[in-house]
Amino acid sequence: MVVKYLLKVAMLGSAWVMYVLLALSVASIAVMVERWWFFRKHGRGGDELGEALCDLLETGDRQAAEGLLKRHAAFEAEVLLASLRWAQGGPDALSAGIEGEMMRRRKELESGMTLLGTLGNNAPFVGLLGTVIGVIVAFADLAEGSNKIQMDKVMGGIAEALIATAVGLFVAIPAVVAFNVYQKKIADIEDNVSSINKRLCALLAAVGTFEESPPPGPVDAMKIGGESLRDLARANSSPRLPVSDRHDAEAEE
Repeated sequence: MVVKYLLKVAMLGSAWVMYVLLALSVASIAVMVERWWFFRKHGRGGDELGEALCDLLETGDRQAAEGLLKRHAAFEAEVLLASLRWAQGGPDALSAGIEGEMMRRRKELESGMTLLGTLGNNAPFVGLLGTVIGVIVAFADLAEGSNKIQMDKVMGGIAEALIATAVGLFVAIPAVVAFNVYQKKIADIEDNVSSINKRLCALLAAVGTFEESPPPGPVDAMKIGGESLRDLARANSSPRLPVSDRHDAEAEE
């Protein structure tokens, strides 16, 4: 009973499989173009950004460092800008903040990658389904008669079945290539963020803070002045030897 119903469905032909593959192909191309534009805009300059950022923070110019991150288009700049506020907690807090921000924004990096991976793995099977359906239809037509017209119809059905397999491969191969290329770009960005994270934490541990030391204020100046006056008074109040005694002491030396 079930086989008969399945046979009736198969006799509808494999044309619908072609339409499914066409729709999947359009979706795949759309994701490829969107990811290409995203990585073209946000996937460059990560290495140079790390060097410039460390140089600015090493001199204590926190404002210039934040300005650099705001102007830079790299994806790493957005992650680091949102994480610098944790620097006041020390290297461990900064490292945890960068890792947490990277995890939060990972979805933006991997957008569309699930579709590309799924199409790359399964589009050939969709095409194979169309091939199987086409072969079923061809054999059903072959069972109905053996004249030349019927044989031409059978050959057309088999050709249509093979086209379904070819279309499935046509959809899968570009999806697999794009998936591997974009996965490499994602890995490069993650490596850049990890490298900058380690360098910033090491720098923070060495200098203690990313803030520039403020100049001494009025109170500090008064303290410095007071200490100088006390030192001068202490020097003046120390007992002095008479001139003759000083000459004798110098002669003894």
